[in-house]
Amino acid sequence: MAGGKEPIEVKFRLFDGTDIGPSKYDPSTTVSALKEFILARWPQDKEIIPKTVNDLKLINAGRILENNRTLAESRVPVGEVPGGVITMHVVVRPPQPDKNSACKFPQAEQMWVYHTVTAPA
Repeated sequence: MAGGKEPIEVKFRLFDGTDIGPSKYDPSTTVSALKEFILARWPQDKEIIPKTVNDLKLINAGRILENNRTLAESRVPVGEVPGGVITMHVVVRPPQPDKNSACKFPQAEQMWVYHTVTAPA
């Protein structure tokens, strides 16, 4: 690994509770590169399939990670177990409506898909 830094082990939790990984990354890996990794390994049997890195948001410890930041810059060491696996949550932007069709709900373009749990009635 570059600079003698220890690799960071990360797994990515998808909106339905399934995981991609864990895998080890160099601390200098960018968030954008992590998103490329996720896209390449995205399960094709999911209802929602992102097309580009812009369709994905990574969340670590409640913070949305910026594409140009490195994994080392994006870590939140509080609560991490040395040598443990970091779980990052993946949020997928829903497909954008066709620009030629009128959208009855313009704010729907800004919505993101979140994993929700409902209690049985």
